[in-house]
Amino acid sequence: MTGLVFGVHGLESGVLLSLFLHFAMLSLLGVGGAITAAPDMQRYLVGESGWLSDAQFTSSVAIAQAAPGPNVLFVAVLGWNVAGLSGVVATMAGCLLPSTALALAVSRYGERRRDSRAMRAFRAGMSPLTLGLLLATGWVLTEPVRGSTGAMLLVPLTALLLLKTRLSPIWLVAGGALAGALGWA
Repeated sequence: MTGLVFGVHGLESGVLLSLFLHFAMLSLLGVGGAITAAPDMQRYLVGESGWLSDAQFTSSVAIAQAAPGPNVLFVAVLGWNVAGLSGVVATMAGCLLPSTALALAVSRYGERRRDSRAMRAFRAGMSPLTLGLLLATGWVLTEPVRGSTGAMLLVPLTALLLLKTRLSPIWLVAGGALAGALGWA
């Protein structure tokens, strides 16, 4: 029994290393979150390694996406289905450690050089990009209620309250929900 990770799954310890390394590589390539790397996870776990069937892969992603919590939880379900608890640790560590370490290193680098010309230019360029993405997301999210004057008035009112007060956004969400429930929006 030596070399087995989980007796139930009968996997060798090399499987865990393979899982960790593959998910670590995807961690650094998955711009937009772990879900953007799902096609390669499917290729690797189903097509190349044969550890999961297409149905198991799809079910794992669907179950995790339906559950409350972070989007990345589907990675844990995939790891569980391949190698039990050890698989969860391997896939989640692979998925989270490299990108977290990179973000920390870049943050520290940027903080030490925050007054440099390059960092000021980077921040100046990222600000309108971030604002544009937030506005685009807001516009997409208002699509279902664009015909409602009340709902469309709530959008700038909410933005104004967020900018001018220290009111928690959760109260604004609750207010919008109440307005919708009462038929005002």
